[in-house]
Amino acid sequence: MTAADGVDRSYAKALFALAQERGQGDAVAHELDRAVEVFSREPELRAFLGRPWITAAVKRDAAAEVAARLELGTLTRDFLALVAAHGRAERVPSIAAAYRGLVDDAAGRVRARVRAPLALAADERTALAGRLSGVLGGKQVVLEEAVDGALLGGFVAEIGSLLVDGSLDGQLARLRERLGRG
Repeated sequence: MTAADGVDRSYAKALFALAQERGQGDAVAHELDRAVEVFSREPELRAFLGRPWITAAVKRDAAAEVAARLELGTLTRDFLALVAAHGRAERVPSIAAAYRGLVDDAAGRVRARVRAPLALAADERTALAGRLSGVLGGKQVVLEEAVDGALLGGFVAEIGSLLVDGSLDGQLARLRERLGRG
């Protein structure tokens, strides 16, 4: 873990403790996701908040204004203002990811990044989440899907460091390996 990862986790833990205390864990996670979306789509905002010659007070006010325009709750607004004032606005996406991990852990959820050649149908999504849940000891699995046209068929799921390769590409590679061994 890098020093920056440790800082991200520290901010996320502090926010998580306050959000849990107020019963706003999931709400703050959704609000952070909305803020990250704005930060990622507005390079001018990121550049402004990253300039060292802009005072902390101006950065704090700018972040609070963005949060107000997004109609974020007081806790999220104040948190974003604090992060911006401390010159860490560029870390908001990674802080939000660390926060999401804490919320998911507390709720007994895990996130699975799933790649498939086509979008999964609702019944396929449900079946896959159920099978992955069984592999993970009954934890609730939230699928984050991505279409990957390079795959021939099946799916590839990543859950933390666990990789579940149910793709046709993976099956062919395993078959090729077995045939090569004789």
